[in-house]
Amino acid sequence: MSGAGDLFDDDKDNAAFRTIGAVANALGIKPHVLRYWEEQFPMLKPVKRSGQRRYYRPEDVALLQTIDRLLNREGFTIKGAVRALRSGQAGEDAKPVAAAAVEGKTGGAPNAELAAKLRAIRGRLAEALV
Repeated sequence: MSGAGDLFDDDKDNAAFRTIGAVANALGIKPHVLRYWEEQFPMLKPVKRSGQRRYYRPEDVALLQTIDRLLNREGFTIKGAVRALRSGQAGEDAKPVAAAAVEGKTGGAPNAELAAKLRAIRGRLAEALV
C-alpha cells in the first residue's frame, strides 16, 4: 500500500494534515462517505478544528486506505471490517466474513460439506435469474 505522501501532489510535507477535500480527491472517495465512515469506524478520529473542519493525519489516511480496501475490494461488510481492524487482522491477506465461514477448523482447508451446500444454493439462484 502506498504511503500518504505518495497520494498527494501538493508539495506539502508527508506528515502534513490534509483537509477532507484533499483526502477525498486523493483516495477517489466522496467526502460524505468519509464522514459516514467516521461514524461507523470508531478508530477513525480526524482532528477537528474551529467550525468542525476535519484534518486528517497521515495515519488517518492510511486507515482510510485500509477501510477502502476491506469494503470495496475485499468484500467486507462494515461490521466485518470494524472487527478485522479491531482484531488486527486487516492485513492484505484478510478474508471477508463469507470466505472465512467456508473454512473448516483445519487451518484454512475448505469444509467440503459447507462448500457443496453453498454451490447448490448458488446454482439454484442462477437458475432463478434465467
